[in-house]
Amino acid sequence: MTPRNGPRPHGQSPSHFPVLALLAVLALFHCPSALAGAAITIKLATLAPEGSTWYNGLREMAEEWGEISGGQVDFKIYPGGVVGNEGVMVRKMRIGQIHAAALTNLGILDIDPAPQVTNTPMLIESYDELDCVMAAMNPDFESRLLAKGFVVLNWGEAGWSYFFSKSPMRTPEDAAKIKVFAWEGDPGAVVAFRQAGFNPVVIASVDMIPSLQSGLIEGFPSTPLAALSLQWFALAPNMLDVPWAPLVGATVLSTKIWEQIPGEWHEPFLEAARKIGENLRSEVRRQDSKAVDVMKRYGLQVIEVDDSTRERWKQVAQSIYPTISSQVVPTDIFDKTVDVLQECRAGK
Repeated sequence: MTPRNGPRPHGQSPSHFPVLALLAVLALFHCPSALAGAAITIKLATLAPEGSTWYNGLREMAEEWGEISGGQVDFKIYPGGVVGNEGVMVRKMRIGQIHAAALTNLGILDIDPAPQVTNTPMLIESYDELDCVMAAMNPDFESRLLAKGFVVLNWGEAGWSYFFSKSPMRTPEDAAKIKVFAWEGDPGAVVAFRQAGFNPVVIASVDMIPSLQSGLIEGFPSTPLAALSLQWFALAPNMLDVPWAPLVGATVLSTKIWEQIPGEWHEPFLEAARKIGENLRSEVRRQDSKAVDVMKRYGLQVIEVDDSTRERWKQVAQSIYPTISSQVVPTDIFDKTVDVLQECRAGK
C-alpha cells in the first residue's frame, strides 16, 4: 500500500537474464512492427513471464484485435519485467515509450490509489464478494484512471494473498517476531504493518530470494500462484491459512494511443479484452487453488488456525483500516466500498 500523495516506484521482479533483458529493452525502441502493414503498433509491458497464463491472455487479446482491425493494430509485448518494474512501466507510458501495461494494483497505485482498496487486509472475504464489489466500483475506478490518461481494457487477478514464513506462525504474536517483507517504495504498507504490530523490512521484490537466504526477511505476503511461480515458498515453506486479501490488477492503455485507434474499433476491442479478462480470472483462481496442492507435494506446510485465532487476525487487520482510509486510498472510495460490501453481504 502507498500513500496517495504521488507516484511511487515498485520493486517488481525483472528478468533473470540480464543480457536478454538488455536486448529486449533496446528492441523496445528499435524493433519494427511484427505485423507488416500494421498502422498502429501498441507496445505493452508486463511482469508476467512468457508462456504464463497472464502472458497468454495478452497474446490472445493481441490476436483478437488484429483480426478485428484487419491487421491494422498490432501488439509488441515485453514480458518478464524487461522494461522495468511497474513504476517504470507507468512512467514510460506517460512519456510514450510504451503504450500499455498489465499491472497489479501495486502498479496502478502510481496512476491512482482507488483500486488499492480491494487489497485492504481481510475486508473482502471471498471471490463472490470481490466480484460484487468490483461490479459496483468499476465505474469509479475506471473513471478515475481515465481522468489520469489511461483506459482500462480489462481487470485481472493474481490470486489471494496469504502469509508465508520460514518458521511456522499461527498468531499475530508469532508474526510480530519475524521480519516481514514490505514493498520497496510502499511506505503505506510499512505504516500499516507497524501499526498491526509487525516488523516490516523494505526490499525490492527481486531481492526476495537472497533476503530469505540471508535472514534479512523471514516472511512475506503472496498469492500461492506467485509463491510457486517465483519459487519463494522453497525458502519459506509455511503458509498461514488465513486469507489476507485479493491481488487485483488491470491492463491499461494510454489514452494518447487509444485516441489514434479508429472509433469504430473501440467497442469491439473492449468487448474482446474484457471477455479474455473474465476467462483469465477464472483460470487464475483455479490455478491459485491448485498451486497450494503442488507446493504441499514439495514440502509446504499449511498452518491451520481455529475460529478464535482467525478472529484475532481480523481484529488486527481492522485496526489499520483508519490508516488505509486516511493515508492510502481516498476516504470516499474506502467508505463507498465498505457500504457496497455490506449490501453484497445482505444480498441486495
